[in-house]
Amino acid sequence: MLHQIQELDTRLFLTLNGAHAPWADTLMYWVTQRNTWIPLYALLIIWLIWQYKQAAAGMIGALIQTILFADQAASGLLKPWVERLRPCYVSYLSNKIHLVVEGCGGTYGFASSHAANSFGLAMALWLLVGRRFAWVGWFFFPWAAIVSYSRIYVGVHYPFDVFVGSVIGIGAAYAAVGIVRYILSKSKRSKLIS
Repeated sequence: MLHQIQELDTRLFLTLNGAHAPWADTLMYWVTQRNTWIPLYALLIIWLIWQYKQAAAGMIGALIQTILFADQAASGLLKPWVERLRPCYVSYLSNKIHLVVEGCGGTYGFASSHAANSFGLAMALWLLVGRRFAWVGWFFFPWAAIVSYSRIYVGVHYPFDVFVGSVIGIGAAYAAVGIVRYILSKSKRSKLIS
């Protein structure tokens, strides 16, 4: 069963990674870089503070906690435990992969921390402010999907790595937002997070 999943995952990876174009190479190169999104994160923090004033502290704390949970689960726990090679380290795939980035990254790729972090951020924002600002979901979930897809496109993750990473991120968001809401409710400040 595990072999069949790996085979299907490899075929899907080769299909998705093989559908490339020069303009998309440039776009996906920038999409997959973590530093590309620093201005977005800065704007998000400024926007939260502007909208929620002091209550933004709890929200920003929940976002940070989400990323910590998601990243540690994907990179700190699963990658060294599962030890699944990234496709760009698999010798029989080397002449079939369209590698867009300079290096392949760490040896192991299961699960994708890019997917975990981006979907974690999207879900945490949705849980925190989605009722009041529906555009958050319309913007951040497609953004998370594009960031996650970029990892397949550039040749460093299988689709299943990305899928599991996204599930981890969503779970991390529920856990982090739940913890922050619980702490705030215990300190009589439950109204700070809608």
